[in-house]
Parts: sequence; structure tokens; C-alpha cells
Amino acid sequence: MGELKECGVGLQGCLTKMAVVPGESGRPADYTLRVGDAGLPLNERLGHWLGLEWTGAIACTHCGRATRKSFAQGYCYPCFKTLAQCDTCIVKPETCHFFAGTCREPVWAEHHCFQPHVVYLANSSGLKVGITRKSQIPTRWLDQGAIQALPILEVDTRQQSGFVEMLFKERVADRTNWRAMLKGEVERLDLVAERDRLLAHLDSGLANLRERFGAEFLRLLDSSPTELEYPVHQFPGKIVSHNFDKRRDVGGTLMGIKGQYLLLDTGVINLRKFTGYEVVVT
Repeated sequence: MGELKECGVGLQGCLTKMAVVPGESGRPADYTLRVGDAGLPLNERLGHWLGLEWTGAIACTHCGRATRKSFAQGYCYPCFKTLAQCDTCIVKPETCHFFAGTCREPVWAEHHCFQPHVVYLANSSGLKVGITRKSQIPTRWLDQGAIQALPILEVDTRQQSGFVEMLFKERVADRTNWRAMLKGEVERLDLVAERDRLLAHLDSGLANLRERFGAEFLRLLDSSPTELEYPVHQFPGKIVSHNFDKRRDVGGTLMGIKGQYLLLDTGVINLRKFTGYEVVVT
């Protein structure tokens, strides 16, 4: 996507993931609603009405063709079945089949999968483990609605990060409870203490991975926890979820933004779920 043009309300286009920039010196992250090539700054609209109406059209975010249904958050069915970024190994990187010669797009994989990845701990709805490309820090944490995050280990490939994550998942969750995350009732954790506890428990498993991939494949990171803030005037007491597939018009007073969710006084909506949906913003 090219450079966004700042626009007021009344714009029309296909939704993509909200752009987000971390705040400085304890300030909240800064969000921009992306509709086609236009961008609507959202932080300044807190406390004001925001409406989105789905036109009924959906376009694949990769090839642009019209599709009746969105697959994997924004793709038409042919792209879903042929793109490497839609393969199951993206969700389960330990199942990477690149070296079996069956990768859907080897050139894409070389660029996205064979680069440094980080295994991290985050606190979004409680303690969780996750992996991301090193270049995606801290955007990945903001997209998950984490209030704290700590990089703990670095490896050379996505598949290696998947094997490390599998070890951690024996001791800690790898998913976010989105309802708890949106209620804003998550208690802060001592992530350094949690890291040390988990590394002690998983020492033998990590040693086995070092034997498999080489002693230098796994690098312990000496990082400090990152604290993340979000632009929220009021968290919802009861979670009511909006869904364009059930009702085309969604609107209300914008009370906050967290993760990829808009928090309206009428309910919440996960905009990433509706990537490719054409909407009119009012």
C-alpha cells in the first residue's frame, strides 16, 4: 500500500488493518483507520460518532478480485489456496515444508520466513507466548492488545521459532482471551520473573533444540519489558460484538481503540476480521 491520504468522514473503500504507531513517554498508541488509499486519524475522534456501513462488496486484498466470502482475513478462495502466506505453516511454523520442496511460494518464503524471529512473552489477557518477525516489533504486540511485552529469545527462521514456541506452550497459553483484553481489567505482571521461571523449566527441551540446530541457533535476549498504552476513554462493561455479515451498518460513539478493535458505546468490532470489506465511513 502506498502513502495514506488523510481524509475526513464520508470516504469509501475497502478496509485493511488499522495502522498503529506506539505512543512515546507513556502516551497511548496512535491509530489510523485505513479505507482504500485513505486514512482517518482515530485518536482525535474519541468521544465522537463514528459509523461504518458495508456496501455488500468484498475484494481480495492480494489480487483485488471480487469475492462473496473473505478467507483468512481478506483473501479470495483461489489466493487462499495458493499463497504461501495463507498456508497452515504460517499458523503452525513448526510444520514448515520448504525443504521438502512443496512450499507454495519459495521466493516469498525466503523473504518472510528465513529472517530473524523473536519468541516473546506478552500480557494481553494474562500471560501468553508468541512469535513474530523481529521487524514486526512492537506492531505485533499492539495488534494483540498487549499492555506489556518482553522479547526473550531470537532465532534465524520462522520454523525454528515454532519449535521453541511449542516448548513454551506446554507451560503457558499462546492465545488471547479477546473479551478479557477488551474489558481492560488485566493485571500487570512481572514478565522478567515469568521469563526466568519458564526458561528454568524448559532448560532440557531448549538443550535438545540446540543439539538439533546448533549451539548458536538460539540467542537469549537481554531486554526490558515494554509497556503499551491505548487510546481508551471507557472500556465496555459488557462485550457486544458487531458483525457486518449480520448487520451492514455499525455505528456509535467511539470510546476507544485497542488491538484491532473499535470500542463503540454500542458494541465492539474487530476490523481485521473484515479486511477487504468495502465500507462507507460516516
